[in-house]
Amino acid sequence: MKTIWVLKYLCFVFAVLLFACCTPNNENNKRNINTEVTKREQSEGTKKMVSILKSIADSAKFYDYFYLNTERAQYYQSRIPLINDPAEKRAFRVQYAYELLSAGKSQEAATEYKSLIDETITNNKQPEKYLLDYLAISYLRMGEQQNCCSSHNDESCMIPIKGKGIHKNRKGSESAIAIYAEILKKYPDDLGSRWLLNLAFMTLGEYPEKVPVQWLIPAKAFESDYNVPKFKEIATALKLNAEGISGGSCIEDFDNDGFLDIMCSSYGLRDQIKYFHNNGDGTFSDKTDAALLTGIVSGLNLIHTDYNNDGFADVLILRGGWLNYAGNHPNSLLKNNGDGTFDDVTIESGLLSYHPTQTAAWADFNSDGWLDVFIGNESTDSLPHPCELYLNNKNGTFTNVAAKLNLDIVKFVKGVCWGDINNDAKPDLYVSVLTGKNLLYLNKGGKTIDDWKFENISGSSGIDNEYFSFPCWFWDYDNDGWQDIFVSGYDMNHIKSQICASDFARELLKMPPNAATMHLYHNNGNNTFTDVSAKTKLNKVCYTMGSNFGDIDNDGWLDCYLGTGNPDYQTLVPNKMFRNHDGKYFDDVTTAAAVGNAQKGHGVSFGDLDNDGDQDIFIKMGGAIEGDVYQSLLFENPGNQNNWITIKCVGVKSNKAAIGTALQVICHNKENVSRSIFIRVGTGGSFGSSSLQQEIGLGDAVALDSLIITWPDGKNTKQVFCNIKMNQKIKITEGNESFEKIALKKITF
Repeated sequence: MKTIWVLKYLCFVFAVLLFACCTPNNENNKRNINTEVTKREQSEGTKKMVSILKSIADSAKFYDYFYLNTERAQYYQSRIPLINDPAEKRAFRVQYAYELLSAGKSQEAATEYKSLIDETITNNKQPEKYLLDYLAISYLRMGEQQNCCSSHNDESCMIPIKGKGIHKNRKGSESAIAIYAEILKKYPDDLGSRWLLNLAFMTLGEYPEKVPVQWLIPAKAFESDYNVPKFKEIATALKLNAEGISGGSCIEDFDNDGFLDIMCSSYGLRDQIKYFHNNGDGTFSDKTDAALLTGIVSGLNLIHTDYNNDGFADVLILRGGWLNYAGNHPNSLLKNNGDGTFDDVTIESGLLSYHPTQTAAWADFNSDGWLDVFIGNESTDSLPHPCELYLNNKNGTFTNVAAKLNLDIVKFVKGVCWGDINNDAKPDLYVSVLTGKNLLYLNKGGKTIDDWKFENISGSSGIDNEYFSFPCWFWDYDNDGWQDIFVSGYDMNHIKSQICASDFARELLKMPPNAATMHLYHNNGNNTFTDVSAKTKLNKVCYTMGSNFGDIDNDGWLDCYLGTGNPDYQTLVPNKMFRNHDGKYFDDVTTAAAVGNAQKGHGVSFGDLDNDGDQDIFIKMGGAIEGDVYQSLLFENPGNQNNWITIKCVGVKSNKAAIGTALQVICHNKENVSRSIFIRVGTGGSFGSSSLQQEIGLGDAVALDSLIITWPDGKNTKQVFCNIKMNQKIKITEGNESFEKIALKKITF
C-alpha cells in the first residue's frame, strides 16, 4: 500500500510540474571589497540561517522535491525487482527512465526507454508516443551535455545554431533525428517533434539542407524583425559562467567602487549563492567566501535594495517557490556591511517566515523614507499562504501589516511589482496570479498606518483578465509620462510534454497562438488600462520566467529580454529579445542580437558592467530539475552611436536608494525636435534585479535640455537640473541644488 501511495503521489507531483544608524553614501567614502578588511567570522544570524538551510537539505525527502531526481531514480530501481504485477512493474520502469533523464543520466535513460519500446514491439504492440518522445529527447539532451555543456562556448545553443555551436560529438543528435523521423511518419502534424527535428539538424550543421522538405521549418522564419548589432556572450571568458539549475541574479555596485558586481543563486537545496566582484580591470573575482556567504544556499530569485538607508545595497533571497507543501522555506535578507561582507539578518529583522515564494518587491508605500517589502506567496486551495507586506520600522526591523491593509492575498502569486499609475508619488501594487485574475491595488494613503488604505481596482482598471501569467513589471514603454504594465503569459495547460515546443513551431510557421500570450496594458491616465498587446506585436506565446527590461540600443525607448523557463526538457526554445520601435510596437530581434539561447532562462539583470554607457545583460540559466544544468550567460552590449546619461539618485527625506523616484529627461535632436524620456528608479521586473543607477539612452539627441526629478516622498517634490552634458555619469542627492559628476573608468573585457 505504501508503495502504491508513493507512486500515486509522485505521479501527482509530476503532473503538477509539467501540466499544471547609517554610513553616508559618499563617493569619497568607498570601501572596496578588493581591499583587505578586518577578518571576522560569520555573524550569529548568518550561522543560524546556514543551520536552518542545512537542516532543510538534510531532512529533505525525495518525494517532496521534484529536483531530487537521482534519489527518486534509486528508489524506483530498488522497487522494480520486488514487483510481480507486469503493469505496475512497467509503470515503475517508465518512471525510473524519466527520473534518470531528469537526473542528467541521459544515456542510461535512453537505454531504459529503448528497452521499453523494444519489449512493446516484441509483444506486437505499437509503442506509446510518449516513450518515443522521451527516447528522442534523451538522445538530444545527451548531445547537449557532451557539447554545449561540457565544451561550452559563446555560440553554444544559440538559435539558429551555427559556427562554434555545431556539435563535434554527433551521436546524440544523429540518434535523435532517427527517432523524430519515425515519430513524424506516424504523427505528421506533431509540430513539437518537427521543431526538435530541425533543431537536431542545426546542431549537426546540416540545417536546412538535409531536413526532409515536408518537415522543414524555413530559415527565413528565424530572421529578426529589425536589424541590431550582435551581442557577444562573454561569461565563460570572465569566469562568470556559474553552473546550476534555475535561480536569480542581481547586478549592482555592492561596494560603491564605481563598478557593477554580480550576485546569483541556484534553486537546489545545497546550491551556494555566488558573489562576483568586478575588479575594474576587465575581470571578475569570486568573492563568495570572503563575503561570508558560505552556506547561504538555494534561492529561486534575488531582489536587491538598501533597506537600512546606509548607502550599501542589500539582497533579499526568495525560496520555496513551486514546492507546494514542501515549500515552507525561509527567505533571507542579506545586510551589506560595506566592507565586502554580508550578514544574514533575516531573524533579527523580523522577516523570518516559512512560505513557498519566488517573488517580492521593495517600495516605500507610506512615504516615510524607509523601504518596505511585499512578498508574494504561493497558495493552493488546500494550502493557504497569505502574502506578506512588511513595514520598515526604521531600526533594522520589520512588521507584517498585510492583514491590516487587506493585502494578505491568498492566491498562487508568481509576480509582484510596485508602480505609480496616477503619478501621485504613492506606490501602487500589481500582483500576477498564475491561475486566476491578476490584481491591481491603488495606494490611497492615510495619516497613519492604522488608517492607510489600498483600493482593489482590478476590475475597474481593466487588467483583471483571467489567464495564466507569471513575470511582470511597470514601465513607461511609450514615454507619455504614465506607467504601463507588462505581464507575460505562462499557460499551465500547455506546459506538458512537447506543447511548448509545438507553440514555438506555430510561431515560426506563422500560425495563430493557442496558449496564453504576453500582455501589455497601456495606462490611460485615469486609473484604467487598455490591452495593446496585439497593437504592439507582443501577443505572442512565450513561456517567460526570468525577464527584465532596459534600453539595448540607447534610443530612449525601453526594450526587454525574456527567459523561457518551462521545466520539460523538450522546451528547447530560445530566450527572446524585443526592441521597442519608437513606443509604437516591439520587434523581435533575438537572432540579430545573437541572444536566443535555447536553454532555460531565469533571473535576468541589466547593467552597464564595463562603464561604456550601454547596458549589458546577465542571465542565470538552468532548468527546474536536477540534470537541467547550464552555465550563466553575460551578453556584452556591442554599443551604438546614440548618446546616454547615467544617473545615480540618492534620497535624503526619501529612501536613500531613491527607489520610486521619477526621472523626466528632456532633450532635442539636430532638427530641434524636443522629446521626453521617462524612467523610474527600481530594479526592473519581478524575476531578476537590475542596477539601481539609471542608465538612460538619449537617442540622437544633441543636447540634454533639462532633468526633472520627482522624489518618492509622497508630496511630489520636484527638482529641475539644467546644463548637464551627455555621455557621463552624475549623482543627484535629494535637496542639493547641484549635481555631482562621477568619473567613469571604462573597462575592456
